[in-house]
Amino acid sequence: MYLPNELKAANVLITVKTYPLPSSKYEELVCTAGLLEDGKWIRIYPIPFRSLPYGQRFVKYQWIQLNLIRNSLKDFRPESYRPIGDTANSIKLLEHWDTKKKGNWEKRKNVVLKEVHTNFRELIELSYSDFHKSLATVKPLEIIDFEIEEDKRDWKEQWKAHYEQYNLFDIDTKGENILKKIIAKVPYKYYYRFLTEGDKKPRRMLIEDWEIGALYWNALKSAEGDEFVANQLVRKRYFDEFMENKDLYLFVGTTLQYHRRKAPNPFVIVGVFYPPKKDAQQTLFD
Repeated sequence: MYLPNELKAANVLITVKTYPLPSSKYEELVCTAGLLEDGKWIRIYPIPFRSLPYGQRFVKYQWIQLNLIRNSLKDFRPESYRPIGDTANSIKLLEHWDTKKKGNWEKRKNVVLKEVHTNFRELIELSYSDFHKSLATVKPLEIIDFEIEEDKRDWKEQWKAHYEQYNLFDIDTKGENILKKIIAKVPYKYYYRFLTEGDKKPRRMLIEDWEIGALYWNALKSAEGDEFVANQLVRKRYFDEFMENKDLYLFVGTTLQYHRRKAPNPFVIVGVFYPPKKDAQQTLFD
């Protein structure tokens, strides 16, 4: 078995937060994943992130501590766990490895790069073996392109109706209640086209990272509402700058639906890891 059925006071370095999706059961969900101190991957859900008290909202590359139990009743993937007890009161925030502090990129790499896959075909085979691997760090041979595809502009009506009927409240930075709005849907999808060892043709995979969604909205604001310009800024960041200055790795995870159906590729990109290249100067984004 990948890990014990129950993990008490588990320390997890959060590396993955996907863009929030409306949920009929949990208002909205963020796929949250990270690494234990020994480098093993773990997926934590459900975590209704925006319903957490403000002081317990963790950021990427922050260590958190919580009690976990395997989520095996509904999820066969061995890395999947859920918090024990009330999520809002069960998370302890620990150190954040902010890269503004010297040496924290190396600290991140020491945990994140303990196990790196270079052959995607072999990773897919591993996901359908008895091991059912569903989270991994991948090092591409080459990122060939970054592609942008227009998507639906709003959530499904039943999701919106379910969310809005509760008149839900959020908490601002001062601890005050404010009416919670359904998070805006990004009207575009973003993909990497890349090669790994043994590939005869490029793979095209969807990027479902909260970071890229937030970048789009920030870019749209700076572009004064011009979506074309905003997407060019997203491309500049995720392709031009990353290819020139970063040593890029992909965090990939399976979707339960496609993993269960044994799809040809059950994985999507749930995050990117981009330490600076040895010979590149760090940018403002580091």
